[in-house]
Amino acid sequence: MKAFEAVVHYFNRAADELALTDNMRTLLITAKREVQVQIPIEMDSGELQTFIGYRVQHDDSRGPMKGGLRYHHEVDLDEVRSLASLMTWKTAVVNIPFGGAKGGIAVNVRKLSVRERERITRKFIDGIHDIIGPDVDIPAPDMGTGPEEMAWIMNQHNKYHGFNPGVVTGKPVEYYGIPGRDEATGRGVGIMAIKTLGRLGHKAEKTRVAIQGFGNVGSHTARFMQDATCKVVAISDLSGGYYNPQGIDVSAALQHVSRNKNSLAGFSGGELISNEALLELDVEILIPAALGGVITAENADRIRAPLIIEAANSPIRPEADDLLAARGIHILPDILANAGGVTVSYFEWAQNRQYYRWNLDRVRQELDRVLTTAFEEVWELAQERQVSLRTAAFMVGIGRVGRATVLGGIT
Repeated sequence: MKAFEAVVHYFNRAADELALTDNMRTLLITAKREVQVQIPIEMDSGELQTFIGYRVQHDDSRGPMKGGLRYHHEVDLDEVRSLASLMTWKTAVVNIPFGGAKGGIAVNVRKLSVRERERITRKFIDGIHDIIGPDVDIPAPDMGTGPEEMAWIMNQHNKYHGFNPGVVTGKPVEYYGIPGRDEATGRGVGIMAIKTLGRLGHKAEKTRVAIQGFGNVGSHTARFMQDATCKVVAISDLSGGYYNPQGIDVSAALQHVSRNKNSLAGFSGGELISNEALLELDVEILIPAALGGVITAENADRIRAPLIIEAANSPIRPEADDLLAARGIHILPDILANAGGVTVSYFEWAQNRQYYRWNLDRVRQELDRVLTTAFEEVWELAQERQVSLRTAAFMVGIGRVGRATVLGGIT
């Protein structure tokens, strides 16, 4: 099942519960606009290379479209289309006034110099500057991008349209960004994990956690979970997994990564295991925070964690989702679990429009408030309708987008 097909599968399951007509389903699931851009670049070597960039704008019924821009060699239109759709439901679930969009460039970012990344980013904006903006579509960081790329996007867009920092979020704090944006997704995952634990009657201090992925999201999640008195027993990145049943020293791992070119390779704080083995550890919480599609029908029966928090986008294949649910495993879906990033992006956008900035404490307080409200709404609906948390989250999101679409007028 391809990425967008999987999103449609979950959408239709929730749409069945909402008794949506076929015509309404087609309207809500179909993207408003899909753009493919050719990006010819002169590399540092003098060689000419051409990359392909995508921007899919899914829905704007509830406000300007919002979504990240990822740089990865496996990016294609189907993946970007699926992620744009997920952003529509994600922004609606946490009830912030955005629609959904997503972008990507098919490139191995690890093989690019800083100047090559900048040329690719600016050339991409040259191709889409007239369809993005603070009232239209607002990009943000995603896999393979960060504050540096967002600063380039703002600067390049301003050359065409004049000064307006609200065109993009996730910018450096010194360049019209917001404190707490870099930690927001991981912190949000941690907040959601603790909320779910509480609802299931478990205590944090008796909870073992395995986190696949130690990039921006996974590392901030690990820090939050340790601060919440959970025991983080496993972490991983491309170099492999690191398992310590007595608990990983997250601070030591972060220091190692900062000294080792953002890699855990050589980390001595845990036994080296594979990323696949990490998924199958005997823990209370499993947090996939790396790539999508890591839990499949082939390994679902070996997953032992009774609670999975989806920090990555679509880490569980639909067929595996059904198998896990049949075993009574609770899954907090990505459109709720990792919504912290877009929530703080909303705070940044709003403050850019007002030329006003909150401090870090205020950002964290508001993030907790928004996510707690969304979590309680989804949990209560799941209990009331006797559906999974994933289906309940989609129901909340689809319901809000559907109402906005009807109220705004379809013709």
